[in-house]
Amino acid sequence: MNLPPHRISVYTDWLARERGLHFDVSTPEGYDAMWRWSVNELPSFWESIWQFYDLKSPTPCTAVLADARMPGARWFEGAQVNYAQQVFRHADAAHAAGHPAIVFQNERMQQRGQLSELSWPELRRQVASLAAHFKRLGLQPGDRVAAFLPNTPQTIVAFLAAASIGAVWSVCSPDMGPVAVLDRFRQIEPKLLIACDGYVYGGTAHDRLPVLRGLLQELPSVRDVLLWRYLDEAADAASLAGPQRAVHDFTALTADDAVLEPTWLPFDHPLWVVYSSGTTGLPKPIVHGHGGVVLEGLKILGLHNNLGATVETGDRYHWYSATGWIMWNCQVGGLLLGSTICLFDGSPAGASKGTADWSTLWRFAADAKATFVGAGSAFFASCLKADVKPMAVADLSHLRALGATGSPLAAECYRWVYDQLPQVDGHDIWLAVISGGTDFAGAFIAGLPTLPVVEGEMQCRCLGAAVEAWNEQGEPLTDEVGELVCVKPMPSMPLYFWNDKEVMEPPGGVTARPPEGAAPALGRPGARRVGQRYHDSYFDMYPGIWRHGDWIRITPRGGAVIYGRSDATINRHGIRMGTAELYRAIEVLPEVIDSLVVDLEYLGRESYMPLFVVLREGVTLDEALTKRMREAIKTALSARHVPNEIFQVSAIPRTLSGKKMELPVKKLLLGTPPEQVFKLDAMANADCVPWFVAFAQRRAAGSA
Repeated sequence: MNLPPHRISVYTDWLARERGLHFDVSTPEGYDAMWRWSVNELPSFWESIWQFYDLKSPTPCTAVLADARMPGARWFEGAQVNYAQQVFRHADAAHAAGHPAIVFQNERMQQRGQLSELSWPELRRQVASLAAHFKRLGLQPGDRVAAFLPNTPQTIVAFLAAASIGAVWSVCSPDMGPVAVLDRFRQIEPKLLIACDGYVYGGTAHDRLPVLRGLLQELPSVRDVLLWRYLDEAADAASLAGPQRAVHDFTALTADDAVLEPTWLPFDHPLWVVYSSGTTGLPKPIVHGHGGVVLEGLKILGLHNNLGATVETGDRYHWYSATGWIMWNCQVGGLLLGSTICLFDGSPAGASKGTADWSTLWRFAADAKATFVGAGSAFFASCLKADVKPMAVADLSHLRALGATGSPLAAECYRWVYDQLPQVDGHDIWLAVISGGTDFAGAFIAGLPTLPVVEGEMQCRCLGAAVEAWNEQGEPLTDEVGELVCVKPMPSMPLYFWNDKEVMEPPGGVTARPPEGAAPALGRPGARRVGQRYHDSYFDMYPGIWRHGDWIRITPRGGAVIYGRSDATINRHGIRMGTAELYRAIEVLPEVIDSLVVDLEYLGRESYMPLFVVLREGVTLDEALTKRMREAIKTALSARHVPNEIFQVSAIPRTLSGKKMELPVKKLLLGTPPEQVFKLDAMANADCVPWFVAFAQRRAAGSA
């Protein structure tokens, strides 16, 4: 296989030539020197990313990092960008060389042996057509465009059209339940909703028009609905209209010939709202800016994932994801580099009802001629358990690299990869395991193609990410497990949480009033307001330091091991979700008085999520009630939220102030001695603790 130069090597050559900086990234010591430069000289590093990728702005940047405090750092003041502008600068060269923008397949297409390609000019034409109609419908920069769409080219067209005019994008996967969708979209008050009529998953067609009608009844801000008929070309859209709500055919609005002219926007103009669930309240509506997302995407995908413009490298990039996971955004980010991206819509376990076929994605990768295949760690664990042999069912001769994220990848999965997937240039295929988050639309820990891979360990801390492991006293640790913190800002960190109206005033005072919907106005020149919820989500434990909520160990050679969540947030098959969402779904049942759920995933262990419920007097948890609870959770939220087991208890441990003690119960069930996790004199109902202690002992003994 004729391999192109590593992108990190091209970058270090550029640094040597343009900056006189010399780094040897072929050794851990050499990379460590480069990493330390990147975090100690933040303005110089991020300016080099801008220049290396030749980003354009019609106005000059007056300061790369005008204010380095967290939260509230201000980046690239004066510069203007647009995500869509960066995407389509690659269109003509890629098309001239015969490379498509998007390769696509869904379950039904795979069964028929079909694969579709969308050319760069056609992608640009559809985006231009839709953007023109957005303007005709009255959309302005800052207006929210919500989407209820699957992982298809049409969704990317809609996103790029919104980005091109400065509208703010937000998407939920159509497999999400109405409660979960409304918990997200109601917060941002979208003006326009784009939705599909249904989808197919695991061989089953799911009609979502009834759900869509219910959503619209609860979203009075929506003035226009664009329906994409994905499941049924004859689907009736009339029932979606209302007295002040018009319905349009999505396909018709993408059919015109138009010229795309993306609007130049301030570096910190909102690009999208994504959602990361905490342990209390509604999902956090996190706002990221155009400039920060573009820079982080170029860095992590280009330098760490080794992606380049397909016209130069031949790259075809696939990361299996639903639209509700930040890895969908990451997959779309391949277009920023001019890479062909490969989308698969459907179940990774295949379309056969009742029979899992974990070779599905490998056969898609072969059809798409993918060079990079990424997925959640749970996918590779499933392939291992099912004894999948990808090379026996698919031609993977184009494959050069794999990616994994979402949860810790066990060492045996590394060995399965090396045993079952093709070697590249005489060596084991490169496995790039990354860890980051929805919260900042990027990665803290990632791979590097020039460094050795150690089973069970991620290769390096990302360039520009000042990541450390800290103890409770805020002291850095080496080769010990501690809290994952980032001690310096990154451009892709949130601008603010949408409608985070409660504000705190950091040192420096308040010098500007924020705009509507963006009370904290982070990233805006002169503004110093910090949303209280944003602050409390990341900066409450260590003032001025980003605490991510993961356990991490930095190894002496500079690698890292992620052990799982350090808070009570659920990480279910790579999808972060809040316990509060599940409580709202389960506690509406008349039999349920109280509940508590914990996720016991930890360093490669399979996710185990028990739900504890307190029932009304005289009610017993039987098979029928258990089934109703599972169905209620699945219907309101998603199948991922359904617990492994449900247990009836007499009481849920609570603090004196009435808070559910999720994290202490989680620590107890992971093996921490009870006297270290429960302060009985600070509890409202300490008499319920012995049951949980006994449950933990039975589970540890294998009998729970």
